[in-house]
Amino acid sequence: MPPSDADRVAELSAQLRRWSHAYHVLDDPEVDDATYDRGYDQLVALEAAQPELVAPDSPTQRVGAPPSDRFVKVQHLEPMGSLDKVTTEEAIRKWADDVRKRLETEAPIAFVLEPKIDGLAVNLTYEDGVLVRGATRGDGIEGEDVTVNLRTIPTIPLRMHGDAPPARVEVRGEVYLPISGFNALNERLAGTSQKLAPNPRNAAAGSLRQKDSSITASRPLANWAYGIGFAEGLGLATHWETLAWLRERGFRTNPYAERVETIDEVAAACVAWEERRRELDYEIDGIVIKVDSLAQQAALGSLHSRPRWARAFKWAPMTAETTLLEIRIRVGRTGALNPWAIMEPVEVGGVTVSRATLHNEEDINRKEIREGDRVIVQRAGDVIPQIVGPAGPHLPGTKEFRMPTHCPLCGTAVVQLEGEVKHRCPNNACPSRGLETLINWVGAAADIDGVGEQLVRRLWELGLVRSLPALYDLTKEQLVELEGFAEKSATSTIASIDASRAATPFRRVLFGLNIPDVGWVTAQNLARHFGTVDALAAATQEELVECEGIGPERAEAIAEWFRDADNMALIEELRVRGLTLAADEGDRPVVGALTGSQYVITGTLERMTREAATAALEALGAKVSDGVSKKTTGVFVGEAPGASKLKKAEAAGVPLLTEADLDALLG
Repeated sequence: MPPSDADRVAELSAQLRRWSHAYHVLDDPEVDDATYDRGYDQLVALEAAQPELVAPDSPTQRVGAPPSDRFVKVQHLEPMGSLDKVTTEEAIRKWADDVRKRLETEAPIAFVLEPKIDGLAVNLTYEDGVLVRGATRGDGIEGEDVTVNLRTIPTIPLRMHGDAPPARVEVRGEVYLPISGFNALNERLAGTSQKLAPNPRNAAAGSLRQKDSSITASRPLANWAYGIGFAEGLGLATHWETLAWLRERGFRTNPYAERVETIDEVAAACVAWEERRRELDYEIDGIVIKVDSLAQQAALGSLHSRPRWARAFKWAPMTAETTLLEIRIRVGRTGALNPWAIMEPVEVGGVTVSRATLHNEEDINRKEIREGDRVIVQRAGDVIPQIVGPAGPHLPGTKEFRMPTHCPLCGTAVVQLEGEVKHRCPNNACPSRGLETLINWVGAAADIDGVGEQLVRRLWELGLVRSLPALYDLTKEQLVELEGFAEKSATSTIASIDASRAATPFRRVLFGLNIPDVGWVTAQNLARHFGTVDALAAATQEELVECEGIGPERAEAIAEWFRDADNMALIEELRVRGLTLAADEGDRPVVGALTGSQYVITGTLERMTREAATAALEALGAKVSDGVSKKTTGVFVGEAPGASKLKKAEAAGVPLLTEADLDALLG
C-alpha cells in the first residue's frame, strides 16, 4: 500500500470533516459546493481502489447501508430519564422552592434554559472519539439500535473534534426535521402513493426508523446535542460547561441556550419563548429548565427515572381560526357513523391541517359546530387536529348538524343503541365492513409496516383486495403494475405483508376480525380465557359469560358470529395462510406495579390511542375493561367520552381521571 495514498485519504477525510462541520453545524461554509464535491469524489475514488483504507468515521460512510430486517435492542450505559412538566409560572416557582429546600441552601442557584425540541431523543455512544452506536431512547433503559441511520445525519460527528477524547462517553441529543424540510418532504410524498407525514415530529421519528437507511439519508434530518449520559473521566462541573465541551468536540448545540441566575429570569424566558418559537424553522413545545451545577444535580437525584433537577415548561396547544366547509360521514368497520370536518387549510403549530375528527353528533351540537361557520382549531397535544368550537356568532344560513337517518353507503336505516352516543349501520353486508376491516387490520390490528390506509383504498378500488385472505394472496407482480411502485418497493411491501402472518398474535387477530362488540380489551380477554380460536368458536353463550368483561348480550353477539358459516370459512382461510390462531406468552396477564387494579378508558386521548394506553397499563399489571363496575379503580376520560360510562362511574363512586393522571400513573 503506497504511503502517499493512505496519507491522502487521511488528509481528505480531515478536510471534508472540517468543511462539513462549518457548513452543517456552524452555518458558516468555508468552501463552495463544487470544491467540497471534488474533494469528496477524490476520497471515494481512493477508497474504491483500496477498500482497506475505508475507516468507520470516513465522510463517505454517511450514505447508508443495505436494508435491515429489524432493529436490535441495546441497553444504555446510563438510563435516559424523562422530564416532569410544568405549565404555569406558579408551578415553576414551586419547583424552584422544592429544589432549594432539598439542597438546604439559601445561596443563588443557577439554571440553564434550552428550547425543548419536538423530535426524537437519541443516545450516541463514542469510544476513543469515534461513533460506535446510536440508539433511540426507548423505555429509558434500552432503545433500538439505529446507528446506520444516525450516521446519515450530517450534524452528528462520526469522529469527535480535538485530541485525547474520552475512552467512552454517551452524548444525548434530539433528532428533528426542520419545518422547511417537512414541507418539502410532504410535497415529494404527495406525488407518490405514500401517506403524507402528519407533522415534523412524526416525520422525524419515521425517517429515523426506516429499515432502508438510504431513505433516512434522503431526508433533511438534523440533531441538537443537549447533554451527556455515561462518561469516563470528563471532570465537568456544570451543565453550561457540558454544552461548551460538546461544541468544542464538534457537536451542534442550540444557540438559544442560556444560563440565568434567578427563577424570575426563568419565568420571563418561558413566557417570551411562547411567541418567539414562531420565528424558528423547527418545532419546540416548551423550554427545558435545568439546575446548572452537576454536583447539585447529583444531590437532588431522580424519582422514578425523572430528575428532580430539571423540568419541562410546556405551553398550551396552539390554535388557529378557519372556515368549516363541510361535515362528512365515514362508516367504520363496526358500522359506526363517524363525522369528520373538511376545513379551509390552516397552519396550526407549524403544520397545515384541513381535516379534523368530530367524534359524534352529541359532541358536535354541544360545541355548536355548524357547516359554514368560522371555527377555532387546535392540535390536541400539539398533534391531533380538533375543532374547539365556533370563533364567533353563527353566520347566516348555517344550521345544526343532524346525523343521517340512513347509511350513506348502503341506504340501511341507522340505529342508536340505548346508552350509546354512536349511530350505527346494522347491515352486516354493508361495504364499509370489508374496506374498514382491512384498514383496521393493516393499521391497529396487524400494524403492517409500509401498508397504510391510502394503499388499501387503492387496492380495494382496483378490486385487487376485497378481503383479509386476499391481502395475503397479493403478489409483487400486481403491485409493480401500480403507479408509484417499483421492483424494490413492491418487494418490500409484500415482505411486510408476509411477515405479519406469524408476527400478528392471536389477540390482535381476534381484534381485527370485526366481531361485534369485540374491541381491543375484549379480544385480549378472549385470547387469554380460551387460548385457541377453535375453543372460542365452540364455546356456548354460558361459557362466554365466564370470560372477564363478557355480559349476556355481548356473549350472544360473539356466539352468533361464530355460528355464521361465512365467518368460519374466513377463519379457515386465514389458518391456511398461516395466521396465528392460538395464544402465546404475550397473551398472559402481566404481574407488575398495578396488579389488582382495573381501569376503563372512554373518549379520545390526546397523546396516544386507547389501544396504546391499554397496552401500557397492562404492561404494569393492570386490567383494562370496557365496562364500569364497582370493581373499577378509575375511569380515564378523554375527549367526547361515553355518557353511559360516566353515569355508571358516578353512580358507583368510581373516580374520573384525566390523561394527566394517566401520564403520572405510567411514569
